[in-house]
Amino acid sequence: MKISELSPDLRPTSGDPQPLRLLLDDLESLVREIESLSSDDLSSPATLAAGIRRYLSRLSSFGPLPDSAKLLLWKFAFRLWNACVDLSNAASLLPFSSDDDRRRRIDNAEIRHAAADILLLAGTPAGVPSASLKSASFFHRTGLIWHDLGRLDLAAGCFERATDLVSGAGRIAGDEDERRRLVLDLNLARSRTAWEASDRILAIALLNRSKTLVAGSPAVFPALAEQYLQFGKLELSKKPSDDALNASDLLAEALDLCEKGIAAASGGSAAEALALRNLKERCLRFMAAERLQADDYEGVLRCVRVLRAASVAKKEGEHPSVGYVALRAWIGAGRIAEAEKELKALVANKEAAEGVIVSAAEAYLAAAPSEAAREVVAALAGRCRAGAAAAVRLVKRVIDGGGGAGRARAVAELASDERVVSVFDVAPNERNAMHALLWNSGAEHFRSKNYEISGELFERSLLYVPRDEENRSRRSNCFRVLALCHLALSQLDRAQEFIDQANKLEPNIKCAFLKFKIHLQKKDEREAIKQMQAMVNCIDFNPEFLTLSAHEAMACKSTPVAIASLLALLNLYFPGNAMPMPEVAVLRNLITLLHRSPEPELEILKYTKRARVRMVELGAESFFGKGAVGSRELNWFAGNSWNMGLKTGKEKKYELCAEFLELAAEFYELAASEDNEANQSIVCKSLIMSVACMLNVEEQKAAPLPDSDIKKANDMLTRASKILPSISSSALVVSDQTVENSTLLFVHTYFSYQLLNRVDANSHTPQLQLIKSYAASKACTPDHLLQLGLTASQGARPNLDVAEFALKACLSSLLTSPSPEYKLISIALRKLACLAGFHDTDGGKNDPAYDVYKQAQQIIVGLKDGEYPVEEGKWLAMTAWNKSGLAIHLRQTSIARKWMKMGLDLARHLKGMEQYRVGMEECFANFEKLCGGQGREIEGGSCKSQPVLV
Repeated sequence: MKISELSPDLRPTSGDPQPLRLLLDDLESLVREIESLSSDDLSSPATLAAGIRRYLSRLSSFGPLPDSAKLLLWKFAFRLWNACVDLSNAASLLPFSSDDDRRRRIDNAEIRHAAADILLLAGTPAGVPSASLKSASFFHRTGLIWHDLGRLDLAAGCFERATDLVSGAGRIAGDEDERRRLVLDLNLARSRTAWEASDRILAIALLNRSKTLVAGSPAVFPALAEQYLQFGKLELSKKPSDDALNASDLLAEALDLCEKGIAAASGGSAAEALALRNLKERCLRFMAAERLQADDYEGVLRCVRVLRAASVAKKEGEHPSVGYVALRAWIGAGRIAEAEKELKALVANKEAAEGVIVSAAEAYLAAAPSEAAREVVAALAGRCRAGAAAAVRLVKRVIDGGGGAGRARAVAELASDERVVSVFDVAPNERNAMHALLWNSGAEHFRSKNYEISGELFERSLLYVPRDEENRSRRSNCFRVLALCHLALSQLDRAQEFIDQANKLEPNIKCAFLKFKIHLQKKDEREAIKQMQAMVNCIDFNPEFLTLSAHEAMACKSTPVAIASLLALLNLYFPGNAMPMPEVAVLRNLITLLHRSPEPELEILKYTKRARVRMVELGAESFFGKGAVGSRELNWFAGNSWNMGLKTGKEKKYELCAEFLELAAEFYELAASEDNEANQSIVCKSLIMSVACMLNVEEQKAAPLPDSDIKKANDMLTRASKILPSISSSALVVSDQTVENSTLLFVHTYFSYQLLNRVDANSHTPQLQLIKSYAASKACTPDHLLQLGLTASQGARPNLDVAEFALKACLSSLLTSPSPEYKLISIALRKLACLAGFHDTDGGKNDPAYDVYKQAQQIIVGLKDGEYPVEEGKWLAMTAWNKSGLAIHLRQTSIARKWMKMGLDLARHLKGMEQYRVGMEECFANFEKLCGGQGREIEGGSCKSQPVLV
């Protein structure tokens, strides 16, 4: 509205009060200032708008204004509005930042709002036609600007003020259509504002209120129907939709208005009817989309039939969305053949956008058999300008659709189609995307162990990798993965072909390792070991691959290859070289594997010694590790050495046994530093048993021990002797442990005695002191003394003094026992009796042998039958009787009588001697007759012989 529309020319009258005139003059000066603003002034408009509001506030205090003042205010309002229009037009030509532009628009809206308020204050002066409608129009247009700026509260206020003005305006026949149109615009504007403010109920109520305005005015139908349609579209886009207000109802209202409008416009202009029909078709398309969202496929198809009938009537092509929703409905209804027809028609529709076609094809392929994918993708590749991108999308849809091996094979066939491959020749980005799709799908099937399918997909992915220098690495990677697939399928020759191709493109450690795996699978251990050794020379070699080689060899049950891999890994340990696992772990695994080899003792000993050397060089904590891990490693080596010592000892490989036990002692001694009594005990055992094995080696080889070995054995026994007191004192409570420790002390004494024979020719005295020291200990037992006595009495260098002492000490200990072991007593007596002959140096006058027999007689007298071993008792009786024979030959009557009496007396107290006793008594009687008593010697030929007992 222009100022010239005001009629008549309005100027202030001379009768106005002076304060009002001054106030209006000041207001006019503000208006002039706003009119003089430039479009790039961003600071003044807001201040000026605030000034106008202050003046309006003061003007409102004057009460009813004269018509002259009202007309002048109307003039100011229109001048302000026109100034805002000019500022907006000029600003649209200038480059403003988004923040500055919004600030400018807000200031402009403030001035417009002020102009509308001026009109509201001025009221309806005489001579201004349709003043209320003009004022309402100002508020309506200002509200629209506030709505665009997102100030919904201010917009709603403007629309409500305008609605009040229109409602209160008097109805003039000529202005009725304008008023009705303005009321409709206000209702629609208020409805949109309420909708955006989330007041859906008010928004729909305002639309429903507007239905009364369309009667008899076909031109109004499209605006109201359009608003229903827009709200329906917004509601349709919500997920989930509001149950109280759904898109279906809104779209139905829009459709109903279109049909009523078409009926009302039947006698009107053809343009209005055509616009309503087009709007109706839009409503039907969105109604079909809404029914599709609700899974009402029959409803969708009804909408489609109506739309197609309308297209036939207009002799125009159908909208592409019709075919799309029809395809989706047929798919939902399970009619795949009908959906295929719709897809073909959509592809043939030149107006259909590529995105719509591709989306339809995706929906179709998600439901169609996998065999259909090839033709669909080929058709779209030729139809779409961006055929490569479309092919990628469709292949992704086929892959994402699942379906197992059949769908994956369809993808592989599709990707290998020449028509599809040729599309990607000029689309490098899409080609890379296609390669990635096939690669990822192949990787997924590989992880699921579908190696045949994954191999096909990986092979097809090669079609999308250019054969240039830049992509050599990618092609090599494809060949390597293909080798893995065929390796998993045990197609070893094919795997060999692929890995050779990969190695030609990019020789590296990965190719070398895969070759190693192929040789392993072929059971060609020699070639596998060669390939493993070749890996070390690769440029990108990493010791981790030797660890992997060992694992692979173990998985293939190829122990020699696993051992060779660990040996190669072991050679790489030197200061500063980062390794995948600790050296101690490599040695442990190596020794574990060596156990599976035939006769592995020498190799196990070799690497166990290496572990000891490295332990000494690096320190125990650095080599074995810290804390519980280090303790476990140390105990493993100690236990393995001990077990190998026992094994080789049982196999009589004493030399190896001695070395293993010596190593066990060193490892256990290190472990015993934590005050572990069990470890201290086993250290002692290992040392003593190692010495025992060294002595057995001497006997086995029938060659004396070297002096160095004797010295080492002495040192080991010395170390054991330092441990024995501590473990003996700690085992006083536990009886089993006490017995074991007493045995240890005996064994230590036994082998110390043996070594003394080899150290010094004059070793009898030290040996006797050793045995006396042992006999005085609490750990001494009669059984052990007996063994020591027997040992001392035998061998190349017997020590009879030690033997006699040990046997007598054994006998004394046994006799003082509450329940004597007569078997041991009999053995000790027999041995003492044998040894006594060596001490008879005075011709029998002081016969120690007789003392032994006498002691035996005293022991036997009073025993129950069979309590003393029968055979030993018979031996005593017979040997005592037989000793008299020598005395008779020597004509020693008294000595003969003494032994005959001893034998006869023993025979009388021993079971089993009954058959001998009669003859012995008869012989003794004859002897007495011939000798005539004790004082008479045997004469010349008398009693020359005496029967010998056997």
